[in-house]
Amino acid sequence: MYERKIPETFDCGMSVAIKVIGGKWKAWILDCLNRDIKRPSALHREIQEISLRVINMHLRELEAYGIIYKEVYAEVPARVEYSLTRVGQSILPIMDAMDQWGSDNRAYVLGSRHQIVYDTRRQV
Repeated sequence: MYERKIPETFDCGMSVAIKVIGGKWKAWILDCLNRDIKRPSALHREIQEISLRVINMHLRELEAYGIIYKEVYAEVPARVEYSLTRVGQSILPIMDAMDQWGSDNRAYVLGSRHQIVYDTRRQV
């Protein structure tokens, strides 16, 4: 079993928030769930750039943190749907603020990233 060399610490709120919604896909998955896209296959159709395996991995993580709730229906074939918990819904205003900031600063950020020059020489 994998054991982290550097243990994770959750001493500050920022580290908890980043652990929960950080990464490339979690915020997008939460946005889809907020828009009433509930099934993993529907999430995959909405976010075609991500594999179903990765979607399921993120769903398990979000469920383990109590951000989403998994409901399994006793049907054949089995049907699973996810929804946001109360705590998961409390993340939405943060994501809205991040979306607004990104929209407001898109041109600046995209323009600035091309101006970065890395100096590989050692500073003495």
